[in-house]
Amino acid sequence: MPPVKTIVYIDGFNLYYGCLKGTPYKWLNPLLLCQALLPGHQIIGIRYFSATVSARVNDPGQPIRQQTLFRALRTVPNLQITLGSFLSHRVTLPLAFPSPGNNLAAVIRTDEKGSDVNLATSLLVDAFDNVFDCAVIVSNDSDLLAPVRVVRRRFGKPLGILNPQKRPCRMLIAEATFYKKIRPAVLAASQFPSQLTDQHGTFLKPATW
Repeated sequence: MPPVKTIVYIDGFNLYYGCLKGTPYKWLNPLLLCQALLPGHQIIGIRYFSATVSARVNDPGQPIRQQTLFRALRTVPNLQITLGSFLSHRVTLPLAFPSPGNNLAAVIRTDEKGSDVNLATSLLVDAFDNVFDCAVIVSNDSDLLAPVRVVRRRFGKPLGILNPQKRPCRMLIAEATFYKKIRPAVLAASQFPSQLTDQHGTFLKPATW
């Protein structure tokens, strides 16, 4: 049987906060991850959705590390990065431990915008254009339920979920053709080498993360 032509759609922030933050596995090669978890699939494309982060007072090197990761990702054949944006605004929230006359605090809230919409749009356009035999989403976001249903029911395509989060999304499980948990062992085995080379030269994995 010939391998199944598959495109993988990765929500970068869902992946990061689900199973990479606080681990030594952030230097992740998504192609190696997908090849390990999807035997019998020919990965013909990887769509990676994220947003550009800004420097923080307690972490000024964050944007440099992210750009280095993006540079590493661009060495992967047939991988496309699509960027959304961050929106910051002031909100007033209740304190967890209020004191008399002081139960609210003004904070700056930053939300990532665009990744889920960009992912859903790309998934549906590719399904309409019939460019894959199977789609795989790396996310556990229930907001993707509607496009998953369209791909499965309207286009009749198999669609799998690789879950980076600790808890499964029951709604996505019910709609997906298959559903797998991303575990630390496969992350450890799916790392880029410490040194990479692209058209601009040689670069190294960030020393700290």
